[in-house]
Amino acid sequence: MLSTKSESDITSLAPSSPSRSPKRPVYYVQSPSRDSHDGDKSSTMQPSPMESPSHPSSVGRHSRNSSASRFSGIFRSSSGRKGGRKRNDKGWPECGVIMEEGPYDEFEDKAFTRRCQALIALFTFVVLFTVFCLIIWGASRPYKAEILVKSFAVHNFYIGEGSDFSGVPTKLLTVNGTLKLSVYNPATIFGIHVTSNPVNLVYSEIPVATGQLKKYYQPRKSRRTVSMVLEGKKVPLYGAGSTLTFTQNGAAEIPLVLKFEVRSRGNVVGKLVRTKHRKQISCPLVIDSTKTKLIKFKKTTCTYH
Repeated sequence: MLSTKSESDITSLAPSSPSRSPKRPVYYVQSPSRDSHDGDKSSTMQPSPMESPSHPSSVGRHSRNSSASRFSGIFRSSSGRKGGRKRNDKGWPECGVIMEEGPYDEFEDKAFTRRCQALIALFTFVVLFTVFCLIIWGASRPYKAEILVKSFAVHNFYIGEGSDFSGVPTKLLTVNGTLKLSVYNPATIFGIHVTSNPVNLVYSEIPVATGQLKKYYQPRKSRRTVSMVLEGKKVPLYGAGSTLTFTQNGAAEIPLVLKFEVRSRGNVVGKLVRTKHRKQISCPLVIDSTKTKLIKFKKTTCTYH
């Protein structure tokens, strides 16, 4: 029967029946079969005639084989021109792998390098700015405020007998006066802030009058005369009052000492670079209880430290 004919018989009849269809060329398709995975059998070569209405039984088989061998036909056509390609253990041609241009570590290295450069630039800026500030600070150190004690005007001076707040009898001293200072700022690039600690008029280590210089700002290359009020009211002298001597008319000459400290501060570069100077001043003077005259001081009268 016709159904019992093998596939080889059908393919062999194709070229021997010229009356049914014209003679057509025969081509072969090679594709990996299931047996090629086991490695026992090689690929079979099957004749596959072109589509022909005289072979209806082979149409279905040809369509199945053509769809399964499209990719193999492409590789075969390209391998035929180039002389063949190597195949892997599954029978498929080996393909070249496209390598990337570079590893991802290069981007991390570039980012790390940028961070290092930024840190180095910041560190360099800090070092240079610090050196600049030190140079400015060193150059501004010689500019110290020049302070001179000019005069002390006595407005009120009284000494008498009395008692302190607890009722102990002692001599009491009352002093009221004005002290004038001359302050000069020799700096050419910055002004100074001037103030002082409490100014004391001392008798035998006892402050009998006290005052203080109010803080003020003095521009560069300028001179200014400042004044402060010293006042002491009924200051008990206790044992120190026993050394006081009075004349027949009740007058007494009392040796006193002015002691205070003047502080100056200059902001050279804002608040980053500052110069600070202190000068301790001591001026001896004698006050006559019967005279309230202006006491002037020479430059050599006071000591400045």
